[in-house]
Amino acid sequence: MAESSILPAYPTDTAADLVGVGPYPRSLIVTAVEYLEAFTIRVTFADGFVRDVDLAEHLEGELFEPLKDVEYFRQVAFDLESETVVWPNGADLAPEFLRWGPHRESGCECGYEDSPPPA
Repeated sequence: MAESSILPAYPTDTAADLVGVGPYPRSLIVTAVEYLEAFTIRVTFADGFVRDVDLAEHLEGELFEPLKDVEYFRQVAFDLESETVVWPNGADLAPEFLRWGPHRESGCECGYEDSPPPA
């Protein structure tokens, strides 16, 4: 089993304490990130939704080049100011991408959403 570490996001007892922060609805507020394996992370949102995100095929561009090294990728963390996942070199991912982007196809018990809910 892969080593993992859950990084809490907000200094609150539960994500339910959050009504929304800044311009984002709770469904787009990241509250925790956990490294799972290879290039896969587990992301938790303020509304309780949890998603395993496989980034193996999505590390493109100069900023994401260092993340192709698994040891560097494992340094993923939550950033309270930007309310999303980040790496030491400044690479980050939009909460929308994490919520509705690439999903780990097998072994994910977290559910799946193809697109944003209707307005």
